[in-house]
Amino acid sequence: MTLTRGGMARAWGGTAAHRGYSVVVFVVLASLDNVAIGLVPPLYGPIADAFGVPQRLLGLVTAVSFVVSAAAAVGWAYVGDRANRKPLLMVGTLIWAAGTGGSAVAGNYPLFLAAQLVAAVGLGAVGSVGFSVVTDLISPRRRGLVMSFWGLSQGVGTLAGTLVAGLLGNTDWRRPFLLLAVVGLAATAAYLFTYDIRRGQSEPELADALAAGGDYDYRISRADLPRILARRTNRWLILQGLTAQAAFGSLVWLPVLFTERAEDQGYSTATAVVVGSIFATLFQLGGVFSIVGGLVGDAVQRRTPRGRGLVAAVGVLAAVPFYVVLFFVPMRIDVPDGGSTGAVVAAVLASVVTEPTVGLSLLTALFALALTSANSPNWFALIADVNPPEHRGTIYSLGNLVNGVGRAAGNGLVGVAFQALRGAFPPPLNYAVGLAAFQLFFVPTGVMYWLAARHSPTDIGAVRDLLHTRAERLE
Repeated sequence: MTLTRGGMARAWGGTAAHRGYSVVVFVVLASLDNVAIGLVPPLYGPIADAFGVPQRLLGLVTAVSFVVSAAAAVGWAYVGDRANRKPLLMVGTLIWAAGTGGSAVAGNYPLFLAAQLVAAVGLGAVGSVGFSVVTDLISPRRRGLVMSFWGLSQGVGTLAGTLVAGLLGNTDWRRPFLLLAVVGLAATAAYLFTYDIRRGQSEPELADALAAGGDYDYRISRADLPRILARRTNRWLILQGLTAQAAFGSLVWLPVLFTERAEDQGYSTATAVVVGSIFATLFQLGGVFSIVGGLVGDAVQRRTPRGRGLVAAVGVLAAVPFYVVLFFVPMRIDVPDGGSTGAVVAAVLASVVTEPTVGLSLLTALFALALTSANSPNWFALIADVNPPEHRGTIYSLGNLVNGVGRAAGNGLVGVAFQALRGAFPPPLNYAVGLAAFQLFFVPTGVMYWLAARHSPTDIGAVRDLLHTRAERLE
């Protein structure tokens, strides 16, 4: 296919309000798929009790869902790089909403697992196809910043899932799933009014040709797949997800750690679930600093094409000591046992100021999350920088597939580690030791980002030359 002149006049970009609305919709939807992912872990205990199964089988649901979602994303992305992306996003959203609603009405563990896997198939479309769309709205100079909002929305979604699960599901675990299913249907309606974003429209090399009426008609083919993997930056960006997500995947057990700490201090299960969800939410607020990571990545990238990879490498390596400290800082929890959800939440928030150990834990968590948050926006931006527009959804999905394997491994294996450590370290210490050990996976992650930084200048230059060549064919 070629870059050709359109036979009919086409609107260039749409109105600013329409484009802004579209960006907001895509960013919000990126958060919703992570709400769905974050909904189950805080409710492992209540769901396991309802179905009469051990908690590790609920951990298996999360782990398998990660893999299914990531595998489905490859198919969604490949089709999205060849076809109209908007209908795919709508269908994907409807599928995950149906799966989430099915989870709420499941009467036993097998049906719950099946419904979660249906939801996972739909979730695969939101991230992979949505990423391809959003990169076509962002100029290379601001990719780190805007992709930090994309990544932040996913982190906020995970937090929202944790919070909604704890607040709405502590007495009835089905309610959060029903609510999210309704939100998913509303999101599908919101898609109807989004702007049809043109492929490649954010690339400076293509700007004049597209403004003159040209169409970027290049589409991915199976013959492109070896060339995608031949780019060395792509290989390291994909492989780092295996170790990075092993560490991140283990962190979905953070609410369980704090729930166990609360129960160890004598609180009832219902109160402990709320405490665990609130603490886990508070301690992940450092993810908001992904905006800083994106800004720093943009600034360093303007100085050197190695910038984004170097910023991500430094961030993940520097975060390891803070994570290790976080899991072992002793915490004194003082909340009204059996009190209303509002009273427990208020007591937890007050403890940040009144209880030094809680304040220290929060500060440590903020540093840890702030540093690792440099990973996300710079990973997103580098994928866009080193790949032409018609390859981005597919390479994102391949990276996400490896991320899913790593995250599933981290989520599943850390549960096995907790059980194995129980003999030497009684709960909640076994959770702290297991989580601390899994953060060491960030070390090889940092090394792989450094290797990506070595090769990114060559790959970025090759993409720019390719787009220049394609644009000149109109002249």
